[in-house]
Amino acid sequence: MLKKRLFKNRTTSSFRVILLGFLALILLGALILMLPVCSRSHSLTPFPDALFTAVSASCVTGLVVVDTATHWSIWGQIVILILIQIGGLGVITVALTFFRLWGRRISLAQRNMMQQSISAPQVGGMVRLTGFILKGSVCIELGGALLLLPVFARDFGFARGLWYSVFHAVSAFCNAGFDLMGVRAQFSSLSSYSADPWVNLVIMALIIIGGIGFLVWEDLRRNFLHPRRWRLQTKLVLSASAVLILAPALLNYLLEYRELPPLERALASLFQSVTTRTAGFNTTDLNRFSEPGIMQMIFLMLVGGSPGSTAGGMKTTTVAVLFLAGATVFRRRDDVECFRRRIGQDVIRNAGTILFLYLTLFTIGSAVLCRAEKLPLLVCLFETGSAIGTVGLTLGITPGLHAVSRMILILLMFLGRVGTLTLVYALLPGGTNSPGRKPLDTVTVG
Repeated sequence: MLKKRLFKNRTTSSFRVILLGFLALILLGALILMLPVCSRSHSLTPFPDALFTAVSASCVTGLVVVDTATHWSIWGQIVILILIQIGGLGVITVALTFFRLWGRRISLAQRNMMQQSISAPQVGGMVRLTGFILKGSVCIELGGALLLLPVFARDFGFARGLWYSVFHAVSAFCNAGFDLMGVRAQFSSLSSYSADPWVNLVIMALIIIGGIGFLVWEDLRRNFLHPRRWRLQTKLVLSASAVLILAPALLNYLLEYRELPPLERALASLFQSVTTRTAGFNTTDLNRFSEPGIMQMIFLMLVGGSPGSTAGGMKTTTVAVLFLAGATVFRRRDDVECFRRRIGQDVIRNAGTILFLYLTLFTIGSAVLCRAEKLPLLVCLFETGSAIGTVGLTLGITPGLHAVSRMILILLMFLGRVGTLTLVYALLPGGTNSPGRKPLDTVTVG
């Protein structure tokens, strides 16, 4: 009993450290971004603008109130990129990496924090996994930057093109959605490359790799040629991701972008399907989407990426588990099964709780935003869905929002990145099960 209580306390402490780590990163980033050296005009950036940018970068969202390319100097952009990198890999992952570089011994409590941070199934192997995540991330980001370099060097010159390549590769891999294309048109994202297959494919590849999760990476590295050995989570993540990419892309092609040539239409449809779930880049004007198309994007933004990845949202596995639970009810079976494995009731309860928390925060935030800004509800649903899903897409209203609305988005971005259950576990003490079970009774639902 004592051992179980100590483990619960350690777990609760881990959630608090993760929470406080992100808060410290955000505050430090905001204070640095306020400095005159970080702005192109060499003037002090107001704290609300710096705070919003720091939250958006640390939570790898991409919503901005000032254009990244035209407002921030090269030093400000470097600070933003550092915040994106730390936020994407996770505060705990980066901290443990520095501990290892200093030759410090990683304690059991620190390994437990790492486990909670990336949603790993066990504490064992955390130090090795941390090294694998860091090396893999650096290699993928450098590879992406090298692939983007020919295009950006052609358009902006070698030195500037190199910086643009690195910035966009890190931003895409971390699913952040920050861009430096405001030099062409403010808040334009990647719209100037909507017909460039190379840039589209590289950015999409980086987004997908960053969004499937570090644990999936490791599983594929070990068992790539032996699919039968893949973990259930790997199979669920890859299956759900494929459906959530291909199905919306097909709908986009059939219902949207009718003014574009077939090849460009297919490219735009696929890119929008990939980026909507968490990355936040866009190559076309989102205001041209129909209302059903906007509702589809809201759903994809709420789903987000996969557990233990650089992405936010409810996660693909959450939606997959709830879908499987519903299918089990329809088939009138007792156990939720997938790929010849049974999914535990605790996983289903957690998935239901996450869905409830996300929808509650999403609905309340949208209602308050609609009331405060006197904007159409669908526009507010899109903006809050983008914030809590840490996506960064917008219908153009973010820069003009008032202080209350900005604070709502800041809170939603933060909760979307650290996770709603992380906040609950960090703030509420862990309960203990009573030694006896209460009498069973029946409640009719539906």
